[in-house]
Amino acid sequence: MVEIDEKNRLLKEIMAEHETALLRYATRILNDADTAQDVVQNTFIKMLNGWVNGAKPTPQLKGWLYRVTHNNAIDHIRKESRLRVLHEKQAEQQEVEDAAKQQCPFEREEAMNLALEHLRKLKPEEQQVVLLRLQEGLSYREIADVTKRSKGNVGCILHHAVKKLSKSLKQTDALSAVDGKRRT
Repeated sequence: MVEIDEKNRLLKEIMAEHETALLRYATRILNDADTAQDVVQNTFIKMLNGWVNGAKPTPQLKGWLYRVTHNNAIDHIRKESRLRVLHEKQAEQQEVEDAAKQQCPFEREEAMNLALEHLRKLKPEEQQVVLLRLQEGLSYREIADVTKRSKGNVGCILHHAVKKLSKSLKQTDALSAVDGKRRT
């Protein structure tokens, strides 16, 4: 019990002596007083956690407190920077998705119907593989299990089916017609 009281007393003394200066320093680095308080608090927690077996403050404590405060502040800035980049990417992706949703539903439905019309021109095994892969999202292995074909054969069928679909859609100028509607 005496050791805990001694630690508390020392902590209060050290905080009284250094907290204001550390807060000022962290605030200058972070440009945010609230975040600076968190950073300085973490510095004191690290200091307290480092006190084992009755360790006492040393003359190097002041320098250590500044160094740890600086490192905590820089770590916070890096973390916030990474989060900002992630949020920006997410916002950009959301804008793209929102724009796609705002596209006329009739155009999307028209494009889907056109693709399905051309899909029906494929051989039944090609239709099956394309639908299982693109619509159901099955892997080649799963498609092979469903169709009782080898994985390589599934890949070959899928490759040729997609080439046929592409050629068929290009020949009817369907892709440029739908694409042209989107651009205007």
